[in-house]
Formats: sequence, structure tokens, C-alpha cells
Amino acid sequence: MAAVTASRPGGEARLSLGVRSLDQALGGGLAGGALHEVGPAAPRDGGAATGLATAFAVLALREGRQAVWIRSDFAAAEAGELYGPGLALMGLSLQRLIVLRVPRPRDALWPMEEALQCRAAGAVVTELMGDDGDLTATRRLALAAGAGGGIGLLLRHQPCRAANAATTRWEVASAGGERDGFGGLSRPTFAVSLTKNRHGPTGQWRLSWDHHERAFVTAALPALSLPVAAAPRHRSSRPQPLARTG
Repeated sequence: MAAVTASRPGGEARLSLGVRSLDQALGGGLAGGALHEVGPAAPRDGGAATGLATAFAVLALREGRQAVWIRSDFAAAEAGELYGPGLALMGLSLQRLIVLRVPRPRDALWPMEEALQCRAAGAVVTELMGDDGDLTATRRLALAAGAGGGIGLLLRHQPCRAANAATTRWEVASAGGERDGFGGLSRPTFAVSLTKNRHGPTGQWRLSWDHHERAFVTAALPALSLPVAAAPRHRSSRPQPLARTG
């Protein structure tokens, strides 16, 4: 299980992600009591962004805390309903999840602020459409997260580069992962770009989520699946010198 690292001098707890280089870039792990933004690298990567946000929420559910997931009717119509067995497979128990539906996307930020101030909420995920969540609104959310001690996750449905008060910004794409012993899919794998980081450098990682350990592991590159031409049978494998012409 991912550990909660020691607090920084300012009292900010850190959630270890399980990958040393990534934790070091984040100053010890994902900042607790803070606001983070997760979005797809391209519109087709919405599922990968949701997967990463779910994994972050799982890391934050320590000491019996709950997760709150806020989405608008439009977000549900665009992306489909949350799939309970899939969330449970990622490690997010439905017994520790509260789903809140609001009529319009702009209605999602107020309940997010209220939920973040509640110390029973370890993670609050809010799905946003377009550029919803300006600098002023996200500053309020960051202050609320600091007061409650949980993490706030702005889950974008489209890529967004607008300025906001999030501590980190993540762009996520799906990536090919390793196969299990039966040739089927194994751990969910993400190509992650940390494009904003208030506590250190940015960078790119290829991560797989281990739901048993509640931690990420560095993903191995998949083996080449294309056929490779065989070496010639009746010819030396050593390179031959070039003959001069003319």
C-alpha cells in the first residue's frame, strides 16, 4: 500500500506514488490538502485521464475517509455513467464513494468547495467540461482543500492549458501495458506528462497501476509485436566493404 510520507515544514502531507523518480519530482509525493488537475492528452484519452484520477483518489482514502465524485448531467451524457466494477477493480470501493450529480457543469464547483472542507472527504473528484474553473474559482478550491486536508481533483474532459490554482497538472494518454500469464491485459498503463509542478520539475513517465499494492510501478515497454526479417542463410552476417566505382 502506498505510504503517506512525512509532512513538509508547512504541514503538507505527501502521498507516495510508488515511483522514486516521480515522488522526488513532486517533493516527496502527491501533495495532500491541495488541488490537482488531470486531463487527457487528446480527446480520445478521456478514459486514461479518468483512470489516473481514480488511482489518485484511491491513494488519498486512508484512515477510513470517503471519496466524493461530482459530475454534471452533461458529463454523464458525454462520457457515460461511472462503472462500479471498474472502479472497484482499480481499488475504489463503492462503499467509500459518494456520487453527486448536478444539472449543469458550472454547478459542480460549489459542492466541490463544500466537500473539500469536510475532513471526512479524502478525495473530491469533479468532472469539468471546457475551460470551467478559472483562477479565482480554483483558488477557493485550493483553500478549501487546505482546510479539509484531502485532495481535490479537477478531471477535465478535454485538454486545457488555462491558468488555475492547481498544484500539479497532469496530461494522460493510454499506453500499451504488459500481458498477464494468459496473454490478456494486465495492469492499466498510462503515459503521463506532468506539465505543471509547483514543488519541482516537470517530466514524463510511463506508469502502471497496481491495485493490490495501491501504488504505481514503472511500466516496461511492450515487446515488439511486428515480425523481424530473418538473417540471410547463404551470406555472411558481417558487413561487406564497399567497392569503389568509376
